[in-house]
Amino acid sequence: MLELRVSFFLCAVLLGGCDSRAEARTSAEPQPTPVAAATPTPVGTPVAAAPTTPAPASPALDPSRGAEIGAVYEAFMTPHQEGDEEENTPASTPKQFRSTTPSQSRAEREAAGHRGHGQLRFSNDFSRVFIDVKIEGIDPKTINMFHIHCGKPGILGPILVDFSHATDLQSNIADSTFSVEIRNEHLTKTVEHAHGLVGAFTTGCIIPSPSLGAIAPTKVSTVAGMAQLARDGELYFNLHTTGQTYFGDIRGQIHPAGAH
Repeated sequence: MLELRVSFFLCAVLLGGCDSRAEARTSAEPQPTPVAAATPTPVGTPVAAAPTTPAPASPALDPSRGAEIGAVYEAFMTPHQEGDEEENTPASTPKQFRSTTPSQSRAEREAAGHRGHGQLRFSNDFSRVFIDVKIEGIDPKTINMFHIHCGKPGILGPILVDFSHATDLQSNIADSTFSVEIRNEHLTKTVEHAHGLVGAFTTGCIIPSPSLGAIAPTKVSTVAGMAQLARDGELYFNLHTTGQTYFGDIRGQIHPAGAH
């Protein structure tokens, strides 16, 4: 009887231990995460559009503003911007470009106070440009030519604007101040009044881009083209006198107003 009880006890112990190990293994195993079934989109259901940025408001346009002043350029004229001394005028220079009274060196003219300040004010629509100049130290009676040339510093460039085709130069500058309005026709006159081979090379500025209107190089004939040359730093004032006729008395490269 005792043996039967012992056998029953051992069996119970063994069975209980087996169940505990099974429960431990079961609790340690991770349980799989259930996957939610995808909900099908019904046929014909519209897809929501992505949000868009609203268009900016249209600007307030005013064509009349074309007549207002836009870009402004200026130049400070001095003898030292001239390319050389008058005594070095080439021997082949035509008579009309030679000095007729005694010349002064650049240093002498500077010491005498030869200088000037000029300003160009372009309308927004480039229909015209208003030019104002004030000179000092120079006797207005000795002034024989006044131009705007195209060219970089130190270059003797061709004439773009001959002010004598737009105004009476002597009366306009008699008080050492000068004001004039330049339009397209004044640029055209400068080219049209060029005579012979000398005139062909000394007047008119070549547009550096090809034109469908002509095979030969095209010259600037509009205020808009003049403004482009000003933006490119390719314009300068040159004031000539009877003593400084070839190179000029004072010269000033034109640049945006206020730029240094």
